[in-house]
Amino acid sequence: MFARVLEVPIYAEKKNELIKTVRREIVPILKQQPGFLDVLPLFPEIENEKVLAISLWTDKRYAEKFEKESFAKVEEIVKFFLTGPVTLKVYDVETTLCDHLVEALTVAS
Repeated sequence: MFARVLEVPIYAEKKNELIKTVRREIVPILKQQPGFLDVLPLFPEIENEKVLAISLWTDKRYAEKFEKESFAKVEEIVKFFLTGPVTLKVYDVETTLCDHLVEALTVAS
């Protein structure tokens, strides 16, 4: 499994509108991507901190394909909510430590 972690600086007062936009426009794009498993949005308790969005993929190649072919469209959709640039970090997910997560994602697929 592979994870893309985005650090997203947003206007705090636009949080609810961003959530609606992600649900309505971005999640459908992600669900169409081969290898996409799920997205975990993490909103900070402190307003001036960045939102984290973790997307999980079956394989690194699918995450890279999404980055090359579709991520620019996602950035265009959310740019209105951003106070600065989005930062991307990538990780291999050590699934041997995540039995329940892997099982839940397998059932959901």
